[in-house]
Amino acid sequence: MNQPDRYVQFLLPEGERKVTYKADTKLKDAGTFSFRSEDHTMGNLLRMQLHSDKATVFAGYRIPHPLEPVMVVKVQTNGTKAPEDAMSHALQDLASEFDHMRSEFERATSDVQR
Repeated sequence: MNQPDRYVQFLLPEGERKVTYKADTKLKDAGTFSFRSEDHTMGNLLRMQLHSDKATVFAGYRIPHPLEPVMVVKVQTNGTKAPEDAMSHALQDLASEFDHMRSEFERATSDVQR
């Protein structure tokens, strides 16, 4: 009854930004990223990718409310890299990993079809 339409969780409202960043005022080299229309799948992937970066001291995510399509990721680095750079590198690494997996899948399916 109170649950919003399913498509609302996946479509970004017009004029709204996908990602916002706010630097942490209490912790040095830390900040919070808010992602609209993302869920636990992307949160866990980002968290694990950020943990693989030696500059990352802390990375964690949460979904503040199940009916609101917002994922919050907190990142703290050791100072050798800004949190924004750590997130940017994590996203780039995930994109290249996905491209590799997709090309391997396409190669495997084309071999099967022959």
